[in-house]
Amino acid sequence: MKNKTFKRMLAVMMLVLSIFMLFPYFLMLITSVKTMGDIQSPSFTFIPREVVFLNYIEAMSRGDWPRYFGNSIYVTVITVLASLMLNSITGYAFARLRFKGRDVLFIIALIGLMVPRQVTMLPLFIVLKNFPLVGGNSILGQGGHGFINSYAGMILPYVAGSFGVFLFRQFYLNFPRSLDDAARIDGLGRVKTFIYIYAPLSKPIFATLAALKTTQTWTEFTWPLIITSKDHMKTVQLALTMFRNETEIQWNLLMAATTVITLPLIIVFLCAQKYFIQGIVTSGIKG
Repeated sequence: MKNKTFKRMLAVMMLVLSIFMLFPYFLMLITSVKTMGDIQSPSFTFIPREVVFLNYIEAMSRGDWPRYFGNSIYVTVITVLASLMLNSITGYAFARLRFKGRDVLFIIALIGLMVPRQVTMLPLFIVLKNFPLVGGNSILGQGGHGFINSYAGMILPYVAGSFGVFLFRQFYLNFPRSLDDAARIDGLGRVKTFIYIYAPLSKPIFATLAALKTTQTWTEFTWPLIITSKDHMKTVQLALTMFRNETEIQWNLLMAATTVITLPLIIVFLCAQKYFIQGIVTSGIKG
């Protein structure tokens, strides 16, 4: 009886929490179909006096949105694929290989989790701008623009990350050592062991990191703003600034465009939710 009561209370709490979490999204949807008169009205109303779906058409007709979506999709896909490959290999090495200084290197990698991104943005910008033999730079990194206004400049800072390495290491630590011994008996080296055994068993953690990395890259605003200055390099997040001018913000068009650009993230989460919780739980069992 107590167990059933607890489950019901938990279900009610989760329902309330879900409503609380979804309220901003609901408010965004409502605002996206309002007129500016309703938005600027002294009295706030949830239900708009006039529903204007043309806000979506007007929002998408401003600027080169196919280009903006193309930029965001390209940067996100390349970043996620490269990140999954590098982080999985690095996490596998830290978890399953024994080499001198392994634990020290892992601690150094974890230090990256303690450093705020804002601290590294300026040094990272200087490094990418003065990268040798790229973007017209000399071998000393002078004379050109480096990775500024390039896809590589937006992708490289997000490819590797301490958090991804940590997730994969914790996940691979859960596998028994006998799995490596069996692979060795079958004549598999370290590379083939990873490709044919560990990678196929890593769907939960791959899906987890893919969902997290997709969200991070797709919603990033500050770094693309710093590394790019040309209109044809804008991502969808930078494109949202076109609905703001010196006098006012066109909230209805801004919310309409925001609703559209959040749809890919919802689709990604729905596709990955089967493995998402499993990946988070299994990656934190063993330290």
